[in-house]
Amino acid sequence: MEKRDRQAYIQGVLERDRRMLAKTITLVESSLPADQELARQILDALIPYTGKALRLGITGLPGAGKSTFIESFGTLLTQKGCRVAVLAVDPSSPKTGGSILADKTRMEKLAVNDRAFIRPSPSGKTLGGVARKTRETMLVCEAAGFDAVLIETVGVGQSEVTVASMVDFFLVLMIAGGGDELQGLKKGVLELADAVAVNKADGDNIEQAKMARRQYETAFHLLTPPYANWSPPVVTCSSITMAGLDHILNIIRDHREKLTASGELQIKRKEQAREWLKFLVREGVQEWFYETPAAQVLAEALDGVEQGLMTPTSAAAKVLECLKGQKF
Repeated sequence: MEKRDRQAYIQGVLERDRRMLAKTITLVESSLPADQELARQILDALIPYTGKALRLGITGLPGAGKSTFIESFGTLLTQKGCRVAVLAVDPSSPKTGGSILADKTRMEKLAVNDRAFIRPSPSGKTLGGVARKTRETMLVCEAAGFDAVLIETVGVGQSEVTVASMVDFFLVLMIAGGGDELQGLKKGVLELADAVAVNKADGDNIEQAKMARRQYETAFHLLTPPYANWSPPVVTCSSITMAGLDHILNIIRDHREKLTASGELQIKRKEQAREWLKFLVREGVQEWFYETPAAQVLAEALDGVEQGLMTPTSAAAKVLECLKGQKF
């Protein structure tokens, strides 16, 4: 595309044009080589305008009420004068690769809020169901002047790890009354959490929610805090009555202030950028590999290993030998 077209995207995002914002994100998500090149140029130009927003990741077991919480919490943020972007990573259709769930069916009120922008992204084939381009989309939203970017995970597999690696604050939503809650929450997810909120603490469920909160508090005593200046709190809340949401917002603000003052937030973001780069290189190398003759050698080697004709060590050496002399 011509230079003026690239500038139109950049200018549109910086001027907070919602239509150009959506078009830029579509470009970022595109798998076409020409679109990817243009998206990289646009992102390079937008980088100086990023980094000021609160990056908040939200996960939870199925039924924890993630979408309802995000709608209520996002609404609260807009009422306090914030502009909020929500990146909802939807499960992908196995046939079309498109999003199965739509933003307006899950967050009807927030979807029509002028101070909010919701972008459901198909998770595609990326490990853990997290959209490959979520990080870039987050940067575009920051350049568009959003004060907070909320990223919702599908809540399965490695998606929590991936989202935690791109946000400042990682909130885990849980519910009470579902049996042994601690059994349903992996230790690894607890270690990633900056806070745990027991959702749906309303009506007859309030006492159960308080009991669950005490269980999680006990569990956290067995873990090493991720930061020297922060111990993850456990709270109760209700996305329906809005009870506890102000408290969660204060916790997030307190976390940001403490980590910024100690320099840990800056260090965390730098480390995230490093890991992001290494991930992209690994992914690029993998894509390149399957376009080389070594991919066929690998297929043959796999057959040989399965039939017991060679060891995995010998098979790997054969594949790597084929790679020598290949041009990237």
